[in-house]
Amino acid sequence: MSDRRSFPAALAVPALLGLAGMAATAFHFGAARFFANWIVWFLFLLTIGLGCLFIVALEHTVRSHWSVPIRRIPERMSGLAVWVAPLALVALFSLPVLYPWTQPEAAHDAMVAGKLGWLNIPFFSARTAVSLVLWGFCYALLCLGSMKQDASKDPAFTVKARKWAPLVLVIFGFTLTNAAFDWISSLEPLWYSDIFGVYVFAGTFLAGIAGTALGVAYLVKRGRLPGVTFDHVYNLGGFLFAFIVFWSYIAFAQYMLQWYANMPEEVFWYQKRIEGFWLVFVWVMAALHFVIPFLFLVSRRVKGSIRLLAPMAGLILAAHFLDLFWMVFPVLGEGVLPSWPEISFALFFVPAGLLWARRAMERGEDMPVGDPLLEKALAFKL
Repeated sequence: MSDRRSFPAALAVPALLGLAGMAATAFHFGAARFFANWIVWFLFLLTIGLGCLFIVALEHTVRSHWSVPIRRIPERMSGLAVWVAPLALVALFSLPVLYPWTQPEAAHDAMVAGKLGWLNIPFFSARTAVSLVLWGFCYALLCLGSMKQDASKDPAFTVKARKWAPLVLVIFGFTLTNAAFDWISSLEPLWYSDIFGVYVFAGTFLAGIAGTALGVAYLVKRGRLPGVTFDHVYNLGGFLFAFIVFWSYIAFAQYMLQWYANMPEEVFWYQKRIEGFWLVFVWVMAALHFVIPFLFLVSRRVKGSIRLLAPMAGLILAAHFLDLFWMVFPVLGEGVLPSWPEISFALFFVPAGLLWARRAMERGEDMPVGDPLLEKALAFKL
C-alpha cells in the first residue's frame, strides 16, 4: 500500500516543475516552440497506443495462440489512443502557428494552393475528430470487450473479435496514414514522400511492441504473469528484432530514393535534417534505433529473457521519440536547438505517462482469463 501511495508522490515534483517550465516556454519562446514540443509528445503517446491497438487486432486477425497470455498488456496500453484526445484538441490550436498552409499567403503558392482543398482548418479538425472516434470505437470493440469477457467467460466474444479485427486493421491503416500526413508532413506542405505513411507505421508498430515488452516486464517482475515462459517472450522479442530491421529499411529507402531523384520539392526536407547539429542527431538516432538493439537482439538468449529484453524495449521507445522530434522540431528554423523547454516537457509528460500506465495495468485481469484459447496458449512451445 505504501508503494501505491509513494509512486504518484514521487512523480508529482518533476511533473509540477515540468508544468512550470512548459508555461515559461510559451511565455519566453512563444507559441511555436510550445506547440512543436506539444505535437511531438502527443504523437509519441498516440503512436504507442495505436501500435498496441494494431497488435491486438493483428493477433485476432491471424488467430494467434502464443500471444494470448500477454494480450492483456497491449489491450490496456491501447487506451492511450483514447486518452490522448484532449492532447489532440489542444494541438489543433497549433495549426495557425506552425502550419504554413493556414496562412493567407499560402493561396499564392501554386503548389500549396493545389492542396488547400484537403489542407484547411475545418477539414483537418474534422479528420482529427473522426479518427479519435474511430480509435475509441476500435478500443471499445476489441479491448474493453476482452476485459468484459473476463467475467462473462463467453467464447462468443473471441469469435466476434476475429470477425471484426480485419476492419480494425483497415481503420488503423487509413487513420494512421492520415495522421502522419496531417500532423507531420503538412508542417512543410511542399514536401512529398510516397512511403512516409509506411515509415510512420513502422515506428508506430515498433513502439507498440516495445511498450508491450515493458508492460510484460513490469508484471513479470511482480509475479503477476506466472504462466508466461521463455517461448512467449522469445516470440515478442522476435517481433521487436524484425521491426527494428523493417523500420531501418524503410527509413533508408525513403532517404535513398529522394537523394537519388534529387527533386527540389523533396530534398529540402532532408537537407534541413542532416546538417549541423541534426547530422549528429541522425547518427545518434541510428545507433539507438538500429545498431545497438540489432546487435543485442541477434542473441536468442536476449530475445527470450524479459529481464534483458526490457532495456532494449526502453531504448527503442526513446529512439522512437527522437525520431518524431527529428521530424517535427526543425520546422522552427535554423539555430533553434533543444534546451530547457524540451526538458520541461519531458519532466511533465514522462511522469504523467508512467502514472497512466501504472493505473492502466490494473484494468481487468492480467491475462484474458475468459478467452477459451488461454489454456492452450499457456502450453505453447516453440
